[in-house]
Parts: sequence; C-alpha cells; structure tokens
Amino acid sequence: MNYSHWEYDSYFKSVDLVIVGGGIVGLNTAIAAKKTNHALKVIVLEKGVVLMGASLRNAGFACFGSPTELLDDLKTRSATQVFQLVERRWKGLLALRNLIGDGVMEYEALGGYELFDNEGSFNESREAIDRFNKEISHITGEKETYRVTDERIGSFGFKGFSHMIENRCEAQINTGKMMRALISKAAELGVILMNGIEVKGFKEEGDGVTIMTNWQDFKAKNLLFATNAYTSLVLKEISVKPARAQVLITTPVAGVKIKGTFHYDKGYYYFRNVGDRVLFGGGRNLDFEGETTTELETTERIQSALETMLKERILPGESYKIERRWSGIMGMGDGDKSPIIKSISPHVHCAVRLGGMGVAIGTLVGQEAAQMVLKQL
Repeated sequence: MNYSHWEYDSYFKSVDLVIVGGGIVGLNTAIAAKKTNHALKVIVLEKGVVLMGASLRNAGFACFGSPTELLDDLKTRSATQVFQLVERRWKGLLALRNLIGDGVMEYEALGGYELFDNEGSFNESREAIDRFNKEISHITGEKETYRVTDERIGSFGFKGFSHMIENRCEAQINTGKMMRALISKAAELGVILMNGIEVKGFKEEGDGVTIMTNWQDFKAKNLLFATNAYTSLVLKEISVKPARAQVLITTPVAGVKIKGTFHYDKGYYYFRNVGDRVLFGGGRNLDFEGETTTELETTERIQSALETMLKERILPGESYKIERRWSGIMGMGDGDKSPIIKSISPHVHCAVRLGGMGVAIGTLVGQEAAQMVLKQL
C-alpha cells in the first residue's frame, strides 16, 4: 500500500523523532521535546488500542520507597546510589504534579503505610527510621517522613499485623485520568499519536533510521524506545527483565476503613482504596520464574493467594465481591533499579527500566530523554 499525498505530507514527511511506547515515559518525552522546540515533528507509536505495559495498569501509587524496600536496596547498592534514586523519584512526582495538576489526576496525599507481621523485619526497619529521615529530609522537606504508627492498625480493620510504619509523604492518583491528561497535553502540542502500530524492527542508514512496523515502514531522523518491559523484544542488548504484576479490585465495601496506600512484605503486596473499593495487587514472589513474562494474563495461584489475604487479613468480616482482575508488566533490572537513558547509536535511543516506579520517576525520565535526543537534532 502506498501513502497518499496527504498521509505522507501530514504524517510521515520530515519526521524528527519517533517514540515507541505511548506510556508515561513516551508521552513525557514527546511533551518535553515539543515544549523545547514546537517546530519538531514528533510521532508516538503505541501497539495497543489503549496503552499496554504498566502505565495504564498500575495501582496508582505515588510512592518512592518503603523502609523494607530501602533496606533491601542497601544490601546491593551504596547509600549514595539508593538515596539519589529516591530523590529522582521524588523530583519525578513533583514534575508530574506540576505538569498535570493534582486535581486533574485526583492526587490524594492520604499517606502510605508498611505493615509487618515479622518482628525481625520490623525491628530492622524501626532502627533505620532515624537514618532514613535524615537522609531524605532535604528531599521531602519533612523532618519525619517515616514514623511508627502501631496504634492506628485497628482503625483500618486489619487482622494479623502487629506493626505499621507510616510514610507521611506518600499519595495515590487516578492512573486513568493521569494518562488521559498526558495524552491531551501531547495532542495540544501537536504530537502525532498513533495506536495499534507495533514496531517490528529498524535500520539505521545515512542521517536517520527506517522503522519497520506491522502497518508501513517509514523514516525518521531519530528513534527512541520508551517500551520499558518490552524493550528486549527489539533491543536485545538492553538489560530489562519483564515482571508481571497481578491485581484485583473489589466491588464497593460499605463503610470501608482503608484510606491510603499500603505495602507488605518488601512491597511484594500492595493495596489501597479506590473510593469505597479496595484494589489489591502483588504476589510475584510466589512465582518469580512464571511472572518473568510479557503475557498479560492472571494465574489461579496468585489470584487465589490475593483473595485469601484480602478476605482473612485486609477485609476480615466484610461483604464484597471481586469486580475485576488484570495484570501489568513492569521493567526491572538485575539488582539495579536505575532507569536506562542512553543513546544506542547516533539515531537510536532508549529510556527504559522504571523498576516498578513508573508513576514516580516516569516524568523525569521522559524529560531527560528529550534532552538527550534534542542534542542529536
């Protein structure tokens, strides 16, 4: 099939930048590039009818690290590396809020909480609180970001948890409204958005790159992959592992007591209220091998474990049904949670590996990716 004059002239003639992946990073890269130079022709390709991956399938946590997650990170990385990443996540959240506005994405600073049923894990976390608060006080502006709040466990109606640590600076958002706002901003700036287009490969040649898709091939000056967990399907040399996260959400729970975002077992389990519903996800640690996949499915093993914990420990005695189940695919590294923002060649670049913190760091990664690519134009 040949392009019509109108198709070629309006869409595919003199393309400056093609971004593969229409999620948080891809859209923020496009927005930042157009804000810097409005004359650029920028195309964002998304293979899904709506977004694939994690950007529209996450739990909507505006978080940057619970005590057990930070302790776990400190086992493999230096304190400087760990807290620099916390700072980048915090700055990313601020950048997202400034770009969209709290009201638009229903940003609610209800606080975050880490729950414990293991005395050893709690004691280790409690002993680290003063250090963590000092390390990040200049980041959050709070002298006491983390604090023990055991006395509040009963107010949430939980069963079987003996301790709780609050993160006063954690919040939640409406993921759907966040992504729709990003799409609207990109469109307003003149970014060309195309859904249902899957990139099969590319060939760098001369002063640009030819992009092969499931529809038509076309050329651009620069190509950026913002495909996170799906990156290794096209860029074999980039170290990103897919990690599936399974989720469910309940029907409305009368008089629901849960308000805020909650973590358990090093963040492998997480839940929050969505109005009067409860969203609950996790369980990847039950089957690491099986959940290292890009397949958007749910499994009986993990869904059953989530249901049991929900019934027995999170909403004991409450009446509800499971309204919906889904999964999202995160992009992880081998012991390294830092994003990869790099030029692979003069015309091909990537901004990937969000480490399960896309909401927090995605805007900052997109802005940095735009700066990187603009140096090539």
